[in-house]
Amino acid sequence: MPVFTRVSALSCRITYWRKAGALLLLGCLLVMPSLHAASLPYLSKLTAAAPATPAAPAAAAPSATNGNPPSPADEKAAYAALADILNNDAARTELIKQLRAAAQGQPSQAAPLLAPADEEKDTPTLLDSVTDITRFYSHAMAAKLNTLSKNITSAPQHTFNRAVFMLALSRFALLSVATFAFYFFCRWLVTPLLHRLGRWGHTANDKYKSGVKRISAVFGAFAVEMIILLAAVMLGQFLTEYLNADSRTIARQLSLFLNAFAVMELFKTLLRMIFCPRYPELRRLPMSDKSARYWNHRLSLVSGFIGYSAMVIVPIIANQINTQTAALVNFIIMLATTAYVLWLIVRNKRNIQKELEQFANRSLAFFSVFIRAFSLIWHWLAVAYFVMLFLLTQFDPGNSLKFMVTATVKSLMIISVGALISGLLTRWISRHITLSPDARRNYPQLQQRLNVYVSSALKICRVLVVFAVMLLLLDAWHLFNLRNWLTGDFGARIVDALLRIFIILIFSALGWTLLASIIENRLATDAHGRPQPSARTRTLLTLFRNALSVIISTITIMIILSEIGVNIAPLLAGAGALGLAISFGAQTLVKDVITGVFIQFENGMNTGDLVTIGDITGVVERMTIRSVGVRQDTGAYFIIPFSSITTFANFVRGIGSFVANYDVNRDEDIDRVNQALRDAVTELMSKEDIRPMVIGEPNFGGVVGLTNQSFTVRVSFTTQALKQWTVRFTLDGLVKNHFEAAGIRPPYQAVQIISAAATRNNVDEAANDGLPPPAPNA
Repeated sequence: MPVFTRVSALSCRITYWRKAGALLLLGCLLVMPSLHAASLPYLSKLTAAAPATPAAPAAAAPSATNGNPPSPADEKAAYAALADILNNDAARTELIKQLRAAAQGQPSQAAPLLAPADEEKDTPTLLDSVTDITRFYSHAMAAKLNTLSKNITSAPQHTFNRAVFMLALSRFALLSVATFAFYFFCRWLVTPLLHRLGRWGHTANDKYKSGVKRISAVFGAFAVEMIILLAAVMLGQFLTEYLNADSRTIARQLSLFLNAFAVMELFKTLLRMIFCPRYPELRRLPMSDKSARYWNHRLSLVSGFIGYSAMVIVPIIANQINTQTAALVNFIIMLATTAYVLWLIVRNKRNIQKELEQFANRSLAFFSVFIRAFSLIWHWLAVAYFVMLFLLTQFDPGNSLKFMVTATVKSLMIISVGALISGLLTRWISRHITLSPDARRNYPQLQQRLNVYVSSALKICRVLVVFAVMLLLLDAWHLFNLRNWLTGDFGARIVDALLRIFIILIFSALGWTLLASIIENRLATDAHGRPQPSARTRTLLTLFRNALSVIISTITIMIILSEIGVNIAPLLAGAGALGLAISFGAQTLVKDVITGVFIQFENGMNTGDLVTIGDITGVVERMTIRSVGVRQDTGAYFIIPFSSITTFANFVRGIGSFVANYDVNRDEDIDRVNQALRDAVTELMSKEDIRPMVIGEPNFGGVVGLTNQSFTVRVSFTTQALKQWTVRFTLDGLVKNHFEAAGIRPPYQAVQIISAAATRNNVDEAANDGLPPPAPNA
């Protein structure tokens, strides 16, 4: 509806100067009563041309058409519309122009736009958000305090009827006595049963079974207590039908008691299940019987006093007497109880902290972190809890207490169930899967891989349990709406993404396990004694398994990134460009890879071969697509890139051979030396452990070397690969024994010493003979 219609309707409602200070424009129009009537034609004239202002609702339309005075809602809408116009400089200037034009009788050529111009909406900062939240809760607190003040100062008085009060009191006392008597009697009857449940939970010898039985015993005891509580509530409901005396007031008071009884005794049941003061066999907390009885008694007393006071006594006083007295009684009760609880917290702060730290030392590492953190802040949480309880019960004693008790019960149950599930997961994490001997022989790495998968999955589930417990706790205290979050778009997307990621990880793990197990089965011997594959096959299968792990891991990561909303197209393009840049800058690496591939396909060397690469001789321990690792007999481990290998020697290709040369004194008889050598070789070939290593017959070379002091005899052997050293070392020992037995002497170096006089005489004799002097013997 046009804004000036609303303004004219509003001006009809405002008399004289009452609203002149708040609305500047209407003040100018209402300078005197005579101008009030004169302004209406011009406003009506502008109304026909002025467009509607979005800020003002259309509820003011009837007041402009039929002349009826506007309602308060219409006034508020008109105020808001006019305030929006006056708050904007452009709209205010345009409004003044139209008003002046209307005052001068100038017709409007076009429909004026009096709606406020759109302003740029600034993004709210963190400070603005905090300010808005603080303002909201401040207004809410002020409203609560205002309501409380009205209840205390101006609450209606009730007529006190002594007869009705005494009748209600007698019926109330009869119901409470009967309900409590039945409840405590049933609890006394099941005492032997609870003791037997506790003893049954400690009978298992196995640690895992013992934990499950103890937890089952605790839940069984809780179920028994809940059945008794339900029976007591049902008895109370049955008695209420006969004790209400057809009075709604008495029936309401009896219902208040039953509600309080159900809520508070449920809370006390949870306390008894936690502390188990009378049944130490069921207690899960590591505390003494004295401490358990102390805290159970104190907390039960405080909770019962608060609950029955706020949920029964205060409402009855408010109904029978007045609200002021009820509010005063509630304030005194809650103040005294809060002061007592704060005194308990301060008094037991250090003791509880020490007990929690000791409990953390005995707990598993996962729970120890949470227990230690809780030991540092437990007193602050307890103080905040009871201070909040005190404040809330001052505004709405019954409902606020129900909320606090319900939230507390939910929190205890959530934490208990979460701790139970986390404890079971932790126990399962420490357990291992054991396969049969045949499965372990055929698939050597399968058992270890399955244990890693199960352990990782259980750890992830344990983290999810902790996260779920936190969300449920926030939901229990109405700080977070879990249902709306799960059914909303954001929560549904997160849950859907988590499920998809879980399925992707499962299929990736299954695929990798299947392929790796097939490769490992080819690398291992089976139960029927199948021989191991060749070294070349083992090397190629190992490289293929490593390549598969890289490929599957890369594909899995890419799919997971795409599932969580990451656009992997730029990532793939960047990876391609990066790979191209790396290929230009890492030519040596490319050369290593290509050379390694050809060496593998040519079966040049394999793991376990004895090779000589350059000046390095050793056993090949590890081969990758880029390098080879060689272990020398000294223990040194060398990593040699394939690109640096030009030539290499492999000692395990086909056969092995060696040539044995033995030097003897030149004065020995050749036939006797050869015969001793043949005897040594004959003894060597007669050895059962040496003969299979020798291929064919040895080859005797006879005399192959002659010097002034010795001559050399030779024999050569062809052996199996890598067996030449064993045969050579054995032969050397036998030759030494046979040479010594035959008296064959080894060569030695002779040195002749000639005196100077003898040398001079020899020179003179040579001069006399005209012959050159003989050369001295070396």
